[in-house]
Amino acid sequence: MIPTDFDFYIGSWQVTHRRLNERLTGCTEWTTFAGTCAAQKILGGFGNIDDNVLEMPAGTYRAVTLRSYDADRRIWSIWWLDGRHPHQLDVPVIGSFTDGVGTFYAEDTLVGKPIRVRFLWDATNPKAPRWEQAFSADGGQSWETNWIMEFARVS
Repeated sequence: MIPTDFDFYIGSWQVTHRRLNERLTGCTEWTTFAGTCAAQKILGGFGNIDDNVLEMPAGTYRAVTLRSYDADRRIWSIWWLDGRHPHQLDVPVIGSFTDGVGTFYAEDTLVGKPIRVRFLWDATNPKAPRWEQAFSADGGQSWETNWIMEFARVS
């Protein structure tokens, strides 16, 4: 059976980004900027890819998100490729959806220190989905949300 978890996301979007200026330092200052995103299915419906334009104050760049579905384990893997670092594919976050909310985790490093990464996809309102990224320096006991994306469909 072809997964439908990300069907809400297929298409073109205007994106409002809010990004914490520093991560895991106690920073409370956020930068807001615009972007666009276009998502399409791949792998016969067992994956999807999106092309992002991020209009950060320091300059515009492009990035890609690649997602693939493991039907046997019923989980998604999500990779990020930043156009500013074209030879570096981020560690995949892995997880699944329950009641319209996708939760995905990875073990990674930040400035040489181990962290846990969490992505939350809230598709409970498919006309205005929301994505959040959070980091934990204590193995998931506490989380600092550091990036929020809110989507508005382009007609």
